[in-house]
Amino acid sequence: MSTDQGQLTGRGLDGFYRVGRRMLSRCQIRVAGREPLAVQARMTGADRARFVGTLRSSPQAGPDPDVVVERTRHADGTERITLHSAAARPLRLPVEVALGTDLADLGAIASGTAGPELPATVHDCGLRWSSAKGSSAVTADPPPADALASAGLLRWEFVLPPGGSATIELRVRTDGAGPVRAVGRAATSPLAPARAAGDDPGVEALLRTSLEDLQALLLRDPAHPSDIHLAAGAPWRCGLAPAEALAAARMTLPLGTRLAAGTLRTLARTQLRGQGQQSGMIPAPMRDAGTHLPPGCTGTEATLLFPALLAEARRWGLPEPETEELLPAAERCLTWLRTSVGDGTYLPDPQPGGPVRCETQAHAHRAALLGADLLDAFGRPGGAELRHWAGALRRVFRADFWIDDLGGGRPAAARAPDGRLVPHLGAAAVHLLDTGLLGGGEQAPGLLDRVQTEQLARLLGGPAMDSGWGLRGLGVKEAGHNPFGHRSGAVRVHETALAVAGLATADYEKEASALLRGVLAAAAVFGHRLPDMYAGERRTDGSAPLPHPAACHPAATAAAAAVVLLTTLAGIRPDAPAGTVTLRPVRSAPLGEIVLTGLRVAGAPFSVRVSRLGLAMVEEAADGLQLRA
Repeated sequence: MSTDQGQLTGRGLDGFYRVGRRMLSRCQIRVAGREPLAVQARMTGADRARFVGTLRSSPQAGPDPDVVVERTRHADGTERITLHSAAARPLRLPVEVALGTDLADLGAIASGTAGPELPATVHDCGLRWSSAKGSSAVTADPPPADALASAGLLRWEFVLPPGGSATIELRVRTDGAGPVRAVGRAATSPLAPARAAGDDPGVEALLRTSLEDLQALLLRDPAHPSDIHLAAGAPWRCGLAPAEALAAARMTLPLGTRLAAGTLRTLARTQLRGQGQQSGMIPAPMRDAGTHLPPGCTGTEATLLFPALLAEARRWGLPEPETEELLPAAERCLTWLRTSVGDGTYLPDPQPGGPVRCETQAHAHRAALLGADLLDAFGRPGGAELRHWAGALRRVFRADFWIDDLGGGRPAAARAPDGRLVPHLGAAAVHLLDTGLLGGGEQAPGLLDRVQTEQLARLLGGPAMDSGWGLRGLGVKEAGHNPFGHRSGAVRVHETALAVAGLATADYEKEASALLRGVLAAAAVFGHRLPDMYAGERRTDGSAPLPHPAACHPAATAAAAAVVLLTTLAGIRPDAPAGTVTLRPVRSAPLGEIVLTGLRVAGAPFSVRVSRLGLAMVEEAADGLQLRA
């Protein structure tokens, strides 16, 4: 992590990190006693950046720089520094690299309690630091001419002929460990190399960079190296976050089912067993829920996402033996759901005295219907009971969670323990539209009736929620709205993508198209590499979305959201066990013609074209896969 100046200064988040610890906080270059003037910084991939600076070798050389300093930095802990000379005479250039670290963990850095830099020692062509927290070292190639531990300095002196260059390579590592290698660099990717093309030039770049981000965030379960899942995002959440990993795997099902299978197997091994109240739950941390509700339990979300992902992965082509292998873990999730509901109707908050959340009921309803579908397919009991409970939930939810007002009403965000409705309108309501995929290309029923769905679509498409760059986390008219609030006003890309897909599926194409165009316009500003969130300020002529200082970038759910945004245009609804696929394209074709190639359905490449008239045509598919009207 660094600013666009390229120098790692030791301030803020600057540094190289490994497993949540800062291995190097300072890496500052001086050439001929001066810092290069920064002229460009840009990401050249999800895991690498290039910084270019210039300087004049002599004050008498005129206004034109004659030395270019190029720094290419990789997330594996490698930095290559190259000096290029454009001078007409040989140049003698002394180079100094000042290094330092505090070996602080990310939490201490975020809270401003990182502590001072540690003393260095000369070690193996570089410098080394150690403390009770661990150790770190930087090695250099070529070895420096001089290494000063007391000042944390490495020095070289290069003589560059006219047009010549010299390169220094720095490597950051812990003792006894080589550079980190991303899973994507060392293994066959679980993600299909899909491509997008069409009238809108942004779709190609968005899908390409999103795939790069997903590839860079892949992690391997060390104990089971064949199982790969996604890290939540950098810099804050570089490890496994169960709810985010499952959500991202679900959104990337059009790229194949291998990531879903690896994620499900990894999380099945964490599932709680025994006879207690939490038996069957997938443990995960609490998550801030904004200004109106206490923190929510992502373990609840993950436990409900598990059977839904397994059921939908089977529809996209997860082989029956792999599905059956994971079925016991899904059954335990569903048993936990029924046990937690008990004799009631609603799934309660796991915290005593917590609210009954609208979002949680949507997750639970989807898990019950898709889980029942899964149980029936393998002749397992329990499907009828789950459907009966889901039907009862629909009936009471439509009355208990709907607030009538002069504007047409709105869904409540939650019900307090005393029965009081929490009325604020936020992006969590989009989960009511995300009902899930059943057999035959059919969407599962939702918790809202048709009139309520129409009103929710109107609210999500209105100026209070649609910022012009995507969906705000909390409406602008709600108390506590903050355009930078990560649950109270910022645009979260994941929820915007779910809104686009849900609105399009429910035939509210105008609202879906507006949100789609907004987030694609924001993506262009971010170089088509979407962060997980950005400020929810209103879009105006000549404005640009404001970055959020605490956003993950790259982020798994944001990168996966791009897959949902583009495949929604084709409306692909597969049923691999039945050998069919249904297309329900967005008829208004908001981006003009779009062609998606290299997707995967039923384990084989799948390509589809949507015309400017909103007509979809399959151009490549598995042998025997039938197009269903």
